[in-house]
Amino acid sequence: MVCSATGTAAGENSVSSSFELQVARLFDGDTWHSNVALSVEQGRVTGIRPCESNSVIQASLVPGFIDIQVNGGGGVLLNTEPTTATLRTMLQAHARFGTTAMLPTVITDSLATMQRAADAVAAAMAAGEPGIIGIHFEGPHLSVPKRGVHPASQIRPLSAQELAIYQRQDLGIRMVTVAPETIPPEQIRQLADADVIVFLGHSNADAATVQAALAAGATGFTHLYNAMSPLTSREPGMVGVALADRDSWCGIILDGHHMDPIAARVALAAKPSRKVLLVTDAMSPVGTPDTEFAFFDGKVTRQGNKLTNQTGSLAGSVLDMAAAVQYAVQVLGVELGEALRMAALYPAEAIGCADVRGKLQPGYLADMVLLTDELQCQQSWWQGQPLWLGNEKN
Repeated sequence: MVCSATGTAAGENSVSSSFELQVARLFDGDTWHSNVALSVEQGRVTGIRPCESNSVIQASLVPGFIDIQVNGGGGVLLNTEPTTATLRTMLQAHARFGTTAMLPTVITDSLATMQRAADAVAAAMAAGEPGIIGIHFEGPHLSVPKRGVHPASQIRPLSAQELAIYQRQDLGIRMVTVAPETIPPEQIRQLADADVIVFLGHSNADAATVQAALAAGATGFTHLYNAMSPLTSREPGMVGVALADRDSWCGIILDGHHMDPIAARVALAAKPSRKVLLVTDAMSPVGTPDTEFAFFDGKVTRQGNKLTNQTGSLAGSVLDMAAAVQYAVQVLGVELGEALRMAALYPAEAIGCADVRGKLQPGYLADMVLLTDELQCQQSWWQGQPLWLGNEKN
């Protein structure tokens, strides 16, 4: 470790006691600082002060990354085995790459699987499992023509049974991706009134339908460009509305496969600052050497950092948040501080927890990542508890 701290280990309910971390560089979410000491007490940042340069760690301390769309990691997939053990494995896999908080994501599946996943998240949060702050249901209320690898047999309208899951108060932050042509504005309003975050995606809707969904309470778009009606000169589609709307958020997958760099630059140029955020859409191989895994009745194959199903369609990613930050900086030319905000502060704003996450300032939770000059994760912490130590064996 690079600091001495007493207290319980990651995974227990208590947070670690006070400690101080001296670093050459610190990004507090707004500003870069040089040669400073960050103090933590009872899981929160309590102060930042100057310190001598000869005593600091030669690395950058930054806010922990928040992934709002993560299906699996560490060799497990939430849909396949929706348990607290799966959630723990996912978090451990992604913590190696700077993710300190996540919304485990359930893709389109049976009501029973959705209920089991919800129960697992509720149990994890009740037990104080690090990193689990809610749940994201990507489907099942999607468009069949734009379903991607989501099973067509499970795509369905919103019923009272799904609504009861979304309205549960023991799930932390609740997020649902829907296709607005399958859910009328009244139901979107009902979800929004229940404090469910509604994103739009896997949709073939026209622009008017998308705009009506935003007016009803939808606030963002899931994996921009992918599985949504495209922008053309006379039919703006979902992509056009997403790029033109000033208030909505857009999640983007920067793995080099889900969007061309030019398309990514268009999104960054079109959207206002603070409205584009990084997601991984990660599947089970993240953090493992696995080259294939079972997926419903078929199989997904990995070639390099690309995942495809048996028909050649993209099937999620093996992207991690540190790699997404690296891509934003090295390929797209995004300033490092902005790329870090895209990985931490903007996701926090999108899901309503920016009052406690996304910054390293007094009063904020000590969710943080130590990055090398090459933007590799060296260590990560959840509320002051170590999640990943760089000297641990993979």
